[in-house]
Formats: sequence, structure tokens, C-alpha cells
Amino acid sequence: MTEPGSGMAADIAEQPDVLAGLLDQGSGPIGEVAARVVDWAPRHVVFTARGTSDHAALYAAYLTEIRLGVPAGLASPSAITVYGARPDLRGALVVGVSQSGGSPDLCEVVRVARERGAHTLAVTNNADSPLAAAAELSVDVRAGHERAVAATKTYTAELLALLMLVEAVRGGGALPAQERATLAALPGYAADALADGTSTQLASRYRFAAQIVTTGRGYAYPTARETALKLMETSYLPALAFSGADLLHGPLAMADPDVPVLAVVGSGPGGTAMRDVLARLGERRADVVAIGPSDVDGAPLRIPTPDVDERYAPLLDILPLQRLALALALHRGENPDTPRGLNKVTSTL
Repeated sequence: MTEPGSGMAADIAEQPDVLAGLLDQGSGPIGEVAARVVDWAPRHVVFTARGTSDHAALYAAYLTEIRLGVPAGLASPSAITVYGARPDLRGALVVGVSQSGGSPDLCEVVRVARERGAHTLAVTNNADSPLAAAAELSVDVRAGHERAVAATKTYTAELLALLMLVEAVRGGGALPAQERATLAALPGYAADALADGTSTQLASRYRFAAQIVTTGRGYAYPTARETALKLMETSYLPALAFSGADLLHGPLAMADPDVPVLAVVGSGPGGTAMRDVLARLGERRADVVAIGPSDVDGAPLRIPTPDVDERYAPLLDILPLQRLALALALHRGENPDTPRGLNKVTSTL
């Protein structure tokens, strides 16, 4: 009988190798896809995803608008699958993001998008999946078999694949040499982030928490959302994720010493924008832990992460937070490998 959490622990530990493998084996195929996207010259990009993959898609939407200057957004699959909407998608690129590639609603969105004039692309961990078959092009994130129901290595592989795709499109159909050289350092940074034990040591702090708040801005906001999901699905801990900007528009009122806050604060513009948020949380004596490369006023504790370009930080900041979710679940007597009521493939219609 395997130990509770052993599968999730193994998946988490494999991430430096998964990232290295994707950089080594995926650059060519992703470059080929990027060259097709360059030829298509989409006027806007629509991402469709669910769950953890939705957070990867949100990250990609930020990348698309910031790095490519192309408007991007997240589709609501229900508009098509429940309400029968058939939007005019001429000039659009619709990207389905799914670890399994087996969600019926995402496949239907991609199918309808093709009918309605869009170019389509699937990003999955299963090159033979229905989603990959439904789209014109597909990207394999090459994460390998994931043991635990809670997604970890497939999430960071999606992030890296989407980052490589956007930067290759920006490069005209191939990753620029300087970008390749910078990305090559990510597996080492990932290993460093996983070697630090701070997040595991802090897990007992939240053993009896009734709820928790996660927050970040810009590229860090998807990390906040993914952290909240991991805490909910492995520890059954109610977790609320807010953009740092939205946190000030009402939810700040619930912040107090009894509501822990995990704040992702990098060294780029998004992190700078978070500093006022943490100052306001400090005024309310909130129990704040910062996740980032440097100490921040208003956060007496910090989970250290490598100091990298803010584009790359989501691939690294989530790693200690995955370990936090794993350790907290074990502290609370749960088995994070098999959360109750959850399956690896969710069939949303």
C-alpha cells in the first residue's frame, strides 16, 4: 500500500526534468506550430479551458496581450455547450488547453469555433486526445503520466509550452536564441525552488484554518488562483483567490488576523503593484505570507522563490505552493493523491 501523498510528491519532484525535457524535445514542434500561427495572423485569441488548465490559459492570455499586442480572453464554454451560442469567430485563434484533452465541452467549443471561422489549436498532455483531434494544430506538453489526481507537473508543463509558443510567435516562428538561453536556466531554478523547505515548514500554520485568501497581480494572478484550487481540492480548505486590485474593492474588509493570506509578490511591475495591497493588509493585521524573491512590508513571513523575469515567475512560484498544499493535506489527515469526489478527467457537458 502506497503512502498518502506519495504520488503527488513524486509528480512535484519530477518538474525540473519535465521542464528540461519540454525545452529539449518540444522546441522544434512548438516552433512549427508558431510558424503556422504567424501565417494566420489572428486578430484576437480566445482560450478555452477548465480547472487548473484555466489558470494556465489565463497566464497565456496575459502573455498574448503583453508580448504580442493581440487582444486575448477566456471563453465561457457554457455559452456554446449550454446556450447554443454560435459566435462569429472569423479572424480568431481559439486555443483549447486541457491536460487530458478529454473534456467534452472543450472539444465542442473547438469544433464549433472551426465551423464559425476560427483557426484552432489544442495544448494537451495527450497528443492522441479528442481535443487534439478536434483542433487544426496541437502542442504536446510532454509531462508524462501524472500519478495524483491533483495536477502539478502538467500545470507547469502547460505554462512552459504556452510561454514557448508565444515567444516563438513573437520571434516570427522560432524561439530567439537569447530566449532559448534564458529558458534553459528554468529547470535549475525549479530544482532550487523545490529544495527549499520553507513552505513545508509553514504548512502546520494552516492546519486549523477555516479559510484562506490567495492574491497576486498580473502574471502572478494565475498562480494565486491555482494555489487556491490546490488547497481546496487536496485539503478541502475554502480558499478565495483575488487579483490584488480586486482585493481592495471590497474583499479587503474580511482580512483580519484569523484569515491567512498567501500573496505572490514578484520583482516586476505586478509585484510592485502588490506592495500597496500588502500595506493595506498590514493595516488590518492580516496574517500574510509573501511568496517571492525579497521581503515585503506587510508580510512578516516569506516563502523564497528565484528572482527571475516576471514572465517566468509563474513556473517557479507555484512549486513551493504545491508542496504547501501537499504538506497541509497530510497535516489535516487527508490523502492528496485521491481527493474525494474527483477524477483525473472531468466530463463537463
